[in-house]
Order: sequence, then C-alpha cells, then structure tokens
Amino acid sequence: MKRQVTYQWRLRQVMAEHHMFATTELVPLLSERGITLSASQVHRLVSGTPERLSLPVLAALCDIFDTTPAHLITTNAENLAPRRIAAVGELATGNPQAIRPKRATLRSAP
Repeated sequence: MKRQVTYQWRLRQVMAEHHMFATTELVPLLSERGITLSASQVHRLVSGTPERLSLPVLAALCDIFDTTPAHLITTNAENLAPRRIAAVGELATGNPQAIRPKRATLRSAP
C-alpha cells in the first residue's frame, strides 16, 4: 500500500503570531544568526513553500521565533487507495491489436 505525504509551510503564520508582517523584517534577524539572504530570497521563503531548506536556515528561524520545526512545518500522511485498472473486452487480455484504431471511411461531399 502506498502513502501520500504532504506538508504545509507555516512561516507566514508564525511571523503573524509574532506581529511581524513585512518579510524585510526577517533579513536582519537572519543576518544576526549568520544567515545571509537577500530580501527577495527571504520573500520567496516566506511567501512560497520551499522544496528544499537548509538546516542552518531552519535552525535560525526556530531561534528567531522561539519555536520548533514541527510548528513551522506541519505534515500529513494518508494511505492511498490502490489504482484500479478498467478492463474492457480484449484489453483485459493484453492484446495490442485490441487498442488499434478503426479505419476511417471518407465520403465525398454532396
């Protein structure tokens, strides 16, 4: 059985909980912790959902907001139902001739 794992990046919500609404406010706080990111990089980090995140950045964010990674990233995992394959006529037998298109008949216009 397969499982689908999803996650939600909650940095914007955590910032709002700390009354921080401008992404530029985060730049000097990260810099104090040795993380050098441009204002546009911080904006993408806050407004988007990162696919990759370095551990030093995650640790700095946890320190800034006095929180844990579990508060910044919520996860969900659920079982996926097995895929069902429709079997129609000869398709179920695996005959490649069964999926061949039918020949079209052309007629002249009246």
